[in-house]
Amino acid sequence: MKNFITTALIFLLVLTNCFAQQEKGIIGYDNWLDSWTEFKPSHTDYGEPTQILSGKISKDTKLLKRDVYLLLGDVFVTDSATLTIEPGTRILADYDTKASLIVTKGSKLLAKGTQTDPIVFTSNRDTKKAGDWGGIFLLGDAPINTYGQLASLNYGLKPSSTEHIAYGGNNTESDSGILKYVRIEFAGKRTKKFGYFNALTLAGVGNQTVIENVMVSYGAGNSYNVLGGSVILEKLVSYRSKINDYEFNFGTQCQLINSLAIRSPYVSSANGSRCMVIKSYDNKEESDTSKRETFVNAENLTLVNVSDDIKTDMSMGLVQEAIFVGPDVSFAINKSVVSGFYPAVILDDNIKLNNENLEKIQFTKTYFNNCKGNIYKKGYTNNDDLESWYGSRAFSNLYAKGSDKETFIAANDNKNPDFRLQVNRIIASNDFITDDDED
Repeated sequence: MKNFITTALIFLLVLTNCFAQQEKGIIGYDNWLDSWTEFKPSHTDYGEPTQILSGKISKDTKLLKRDVYLLLGDVFVTDSATLTIEPGTRILADYDTKASLIVTKGSKLLAKGTQTDPIVFTSNRDTKKAGDWGGIFLLGDAPINTYGQLASLNYGLKPSSTEHIAYGGNNTESDSGILKYVRIEFAGKRTKKFGYFNALTLAGVGNQTVIENVMVSYGAGNSYNVLGGSVILEKLVSYRSKINDYEFNFGTQCQLINSLAIRSPYVSSANGSRCMVIKSYDNKEESDTSKRETFVNAENLTLVNVSDDIKTDMSMGLVQEAIFVGPDVSFAINKSVVSGFYPAVILDDNIKLNNENLEKIQFTKTYFNNCKGNIYKKGYTNNDDLESWYGSRAFSNLYAKGSDKETFIAANDNKNPDFRLQVNRIIASNDFITDDDED
């Protein structure tokens, strides 16, 4: 009996230690991408529409799984109404009218799918392409950092009242509803005057809103665009976005947890695209400095650039940084993986490299893999000081050069990929490993 207990304790200790080491990048005892995600959405048949959604939804409405819905034009949820969507429901957005769904301030979207029955927003075209339709907008009354309490969306939307495109306020606990186990595919239409839409825009959204297990794939604009507010984002996926995967602006106080961005150098925008962009404003003169600057706390992210030949793609200029940090922001990333970028991070050239600013930009316990350069300042060719600073033991960052096959459990599985880090491939921490361009 004693030997059995001893053996069991040793087994438990080894098992616990094994799981405890799985701390960098996306985490989970199981691959949480299973069942609800789709990495080949253009091959999926979602059926023909049986119901039409158009105009204004001004009273509580429920969409049912038994129907397939056609989203026609700009559809606004208004007058504090709640739009509820059953698990497994499919909403096909109309290509001809470049449909969008806008949930106005005070209204809610309750799109709560399940792992085996996700809710899907996708294009109604037979041959689907990025930018086929607009996207989804959730508007709340949480704080923003522009002058005044309110701002308006400038995307060329056509509301019946300007109130329906306004966002911002004083309510950090604003509740715009639930998006859980939801897929958003082929969104991000382009307009001549306003540029690209984003697949999911969260404007002034508060921390009572639930955004969890959401996958955006093949977006022509940003996958996720967060404007102000104080939202918590967890288990998100951005797949093959043409512009940015996650963009934060206008004083958002955001947490991004256990989330994934999978980039491809062959579909990125010629104007530049990154996994993360953190800004406090587009124009400093329009920002109220008495209000909070943007703060993003990121933990357990995996940011990966999937390439057939990463060195060749870098030499051809198809690869750029994973993370861009603008001035007057606070950003912390911890226990994450950044793999296959050139370089991993760029700090805006307006950021002065002093103790105050470096304390606001934290990279800790992060695994930089296969990046040509790690943390740079824009426009500077000599970044030794930055590299040494973040490469010191105090930050516990790790550096390696490994293929996706070596780095992740099953990155090359086209149907059920697994981007969790392979624990036994992690190297021991050291002060700094320089990039060797001749390797």
